[in-house]
Amino acid sequence: MNGSKKIYLALLLTLSGCHSAGSITPEQTGEMPYGMWGFAFFTPKALPARVTYVGIIDDKKILYSFRNLDNVQRDEASIGHWDNRYMRFAQFNKARHPPVAILFCWDSIIDKKTYETRIIFPESMREKMNVSTGLDRLGEKAWYSTILFGLAPEGKVRVWLQNSGGGDNLPVEPKKITTLSGDKLDGCRGISRIDMSYKIPDGYDQSTKDFIKGKTYPYGEW
Repeated sequence: MNGSKKIYLALLLTLSGCHSAGSITPEQTGEMPYGMWGFAFFTPKALPARVTYVGIIDDKKILYSFRNLDNVQRDEASIGHWDNRYMRFAQFNKARHPPVAILFCWDSIIDKKTYETRIIFPESMREKMNVSTGLDRLGEKAWYSTILFGLAPEGKVRVWLQNSGGGDNLPVEPKKITTLSGDKLDGCRGISRIDMSYKIPDGYDQSTKDFIKGKTYPYGEW
């Protein structure tokens, strides 16, 4: 982790009222009743983005740093507005206890910009992640065990809790959310993995070109 990210994750700790866990390791803190929770990023149909780095501070004061992340998927049902029933389970994006704060770096291909988003989560979200939501179709306990992040044009970010038992996703109102871009980038400066000059004609694949044809940016209400 570079110096800037350490600074901003330390800042998130301070703002959220936590302190560094020192020598405690994630394994020493145990796990949730259902094991590890996951997080996933998705975008509206044909409006792609990529996440390149995630830093998380959990409520046991453990700091996680992710560079190998699950791919950002496009939700074919999110057209003009978010689909409230999008569902996805994480493969690599997992942690042991609910997050207090997150910092993530992402490239919006549709915007041709790199963004830096910092979120401090409300305590109410963590409480919900610790309580069963009932039973799933197999009769097993269901949980809010996945956090979904929607990444939309203009650097807009939305957050939901996904119920492992299915149904509508539960919107989360962050305690604080900040998204930076351009010369305001700091923790995410220089991290982009794509060529923002876009040497490919127009910078978009054919499916995106077809989708945005005739539409006015930002292509929906997010």
